[in-house]
Formats: sequence, C-alpha cells, structure tokens
Amino acid sequence: MLLPLGWSLFSNEPDTPAFAISMAISLTFGFLLWRLTSVGQRRLSGREALVLVAGGWILASAFGALPYQLSGALPSYLDAYFEAMSGYTATGATMFTSVESQYHGILLWRSLTQWLGGMGIIMLFVALFPILGIGAAHLVEAEMPGQQGERLTARIRDTAKALWLIYLGLSVGEFVLLLIARMPIFDALTVTFSTLATGGFAPTDLSIGAYNSIFIEGIVIFFMAAAGVNFGLYYFLIWKRQPGRLFSDPEFRLYIALLIGAVLLINLDLILNMGMSIGEAIRYGSFNTVSIMTTTGFSTTDFNLWPDFAKAALLVLMVIGGSAGSTAGGIKTIRLLVLVKYIYRRIVSVFNPKAVIPIRVGNSVLSERVVSGFIGMTVLYLFTAIIAFLLLSAIGLDQVTAISAVLTNMGTVGPGLGLVGPAANYFFIPPLGKGVLIFCMLAGRLELFTLLVLFTPAFWRWR
Repeated sequence: MLLPLGWSLFSNEPDTPAFAISMAISLTFGFLLWRLTSVGQRRLSGREALVLVAGGWILASAFGALPYQLSGALPSYLDAYFEAMSGYTATGATMFTSVESQYHGILLWRSLTQWLGGMGIIMLFVALFPILGIGAAHLVEAEMPGQQGERLTARIRDTAKALWLIYLGLSVGEFVLLLIARMPIFDALTVTFSTLATGGFAPTDLSIGAYNSIFIEGIVIFFMAAAGVNFGLYYFLIWKRQPGRLFSDPEFRLYIALLIGAVLLINLDLILNMGMSIGEAIRYGSFNTVSIMTTTGFSTTDFNLWPDFAKAALLVLMVIGGSAGSTAGGIKTIRLLVLVKYIYRRIVSVFNPKAVIPIRVGNSVLSERVVSGFIGMTVLYLFTAIIAFLLLSAIGLDQVTAISAVLTNMGTVGPGLGLVGPAANYFFIPPLGKGVLIFCMLAGRLELFTLLVLFTPAFWRWR
C-alpha cells in the first residue's frame, strides 16, 4: 500500500489516512500471525500448501478491502471486499457507480491489486522470500493449478523470479508505449497494471473508449493478447532464444486461431447485422473481442448493444479464456484442445472398441490421469456455473444478467451482459448475490479444485 499512499500524499488527497491505517492494521495482524505461529519443519505438505494458498487469497482481499472502506469510497465492507477480491483475482467487476469521482490513491490501489494478483501473490512471495524450502513448489502448484508444462528452471524460486521478470518487462514496455501515445502518466500506470494482469480496471467511466485513440487501443490490444499467452513460452523465447518453442506449441496455435477466428466472425456480424462500416467493425469488434477472450474486460463501446450472435460468441469466449500459465482466466485453451481430442476418441471407440488412441499435445502423450483431471475440471467448472446461475436467478436477476454475471466472474472477465454490461456495475446486486460472485471469482482464479477441496471431509483426514 506504499505506492498509493505516496501518490495520495503527493496529490494531497483525503484518502491518505485510510491507507496509513490500513497499513498499520495489516502489519499488526501480520506480526501477530508470525509471532503466534509455531514453526516446525521448513517443509510444507501438499495439504498445508492448499490451505495456505486459499487462506492467503481470502486474507489478502480482507485487508485489501480496508482502504475502500476506511476512505468511504464504498458504503459497506461487503462492497469493499467484493472490489478487493475482484482486484486480486484480476476480474474487473466493480462496485463503483462512478470511477472518475474516486481519489487517485484508491484508483491506483485497485489497479495495483490486479497487477499483484495477475501473476499471483503467492508466486511473488515465493520469488522474493527464500524461507519456504521445498514447500514452495506445493504453493506454486496450488496457486497455478492445471497444465503448466515443464518446470522452467531447476529451482521453483528461480522459475517464479523468471516469470515475474518477464511480467515486469512487459509492464514497463506497455507503460512506455502508452506515454508515447500521449496517455497521462497516472492513466498509463493504472491501465498497464490492469492490462498485463488481464484485469480491466480503468481510471475512467468509459474504460479505454474514453481516450478515443486508435494508437492507444492498438497498444492495449497487443498487450492483452500477449498476456493471454503461456508466460513459460516467453522464457524460452527471451532467455533460451528458442522462438520455435512458441510457434510450435499446440496451445499457442489454437489460442491465436481462436482469437483471429472470433474477431473475424464478430466483425462480420457487426457489419451485416448492425450496419457498422468495415473500419468501425475492425476497430470496435477487434478490441472488445480480444478483451473478452483474454478475460481482460476493457471496453471501447457497449457490446451489450451488439447483435445476438456477437453477444453469444462473447459468452463462449468468456468460458474458454486464454492459455494455461498466462494471467487470463477461463477454463483455458489447453483444456478445450484436450476435450476435443477426448470426444474424438470416444466417438471412434463407439465403432472400434479395441482401438487404442492416445491423446497427444504436441510431441507429448498425456497420461490418463492428466486427461481425467482436465475433463473433471471442465465438468466441475460448468457444474459450479449452473449452481451459481440458479442462485442468482433465485434472488431475482434476469436470466441474461445472471448467466453472464456468473460466467464473467468465474472467467475473471468483469463486464458481462444485461444489467452488468460494460456501461454498468455490480452495486445493485443483493448481498447474497455478491457473496456468490465473490466465491465465483476466487474459485475461477484458483481453478476450483484448490478451493473446493477444503470443503471435503477427506481432505482434513489426509496425511
């Protein structure tokens, strides 16, 4: 909280005490936790890592909500907690009815939480503090579950450092380019924080559309798309000088193909069924499509007014998301690829039960355990979305608003359709609905298993 505190002091804004008090409370509780926790072996078990990661994210949001509450930016602690969880999970769903009326320190804090959560707050801790020993690997696996590919370096701490350096380098690059594009320094900083995290918090009520600059939109499109790529591939591209690893990766090729295909189809729909010119469709259709598939959530127009096919396509993209190992949400492109291959194998087995068809991703043959995990994650994702949709419908939200709110929060996108469109906010949703969406944000960011396993009795009996 030092950065927004310093900005508030520099700007002489009244939210300065809120950050000072929040820092004091956080440090006090942190000190007490440290002093009251007995330390045994310096090796975390898998169960301890899962509890620590889930608890860490819940507590980070609890303390991260304090500046919103103490400054009076949001009227209730539940609203403040929603905003903080939306920030750390890089979701971008907001409680603010007006962003531009907020103090600069508050706006910087909400974007900074997205930047910290984008690559992972536990991952940052592992990279900076060499006190976790062998348990660090369990922490990283719990925070970034799913297909992450091979470990980049021999030590997990070195891997975390490499990924954070890449993340920082891309952030500096975008910040400089936005300054060249004549975006104000404060706006360039907050937009950069939100772009690389695929978060979507902007310092304006009209998001990126407020700048009305094709140059700025082009820069943001590039870095949104880049943030949706597996950061491990950048390691091989930059450190190992192996560009072939990037372009030969099956998930990367599918990700780019889906991105280009979705842009073309939605642009065509906007031209044919909404009467946009080719230039308008390319400008607005491309930006918002990339924003949704990378689960960033920036907007340059109200896509809630688009034709039905375009809106349906955006809902599908919310579910798919970006690549594994990226800062994007969704079920991830790699799972879609494995799911399609699995369905093909099941179809073939209907007429040829004896056929042995391994599921390959590139040159690797996936084990049945890995395939089962991918299928299970996809089914659990959709099942959780259905339950959340029914709960939001039960409290009175219309179907379009309810389903898009669930998908956009589980996919960490932010803006949805209906009453939670890009020109709206989540302030009006009843407390129960906010609680459901907070759960969806955290479950989507930690990819369900890390969070839901805590609710199984067998987990607490596990040794």
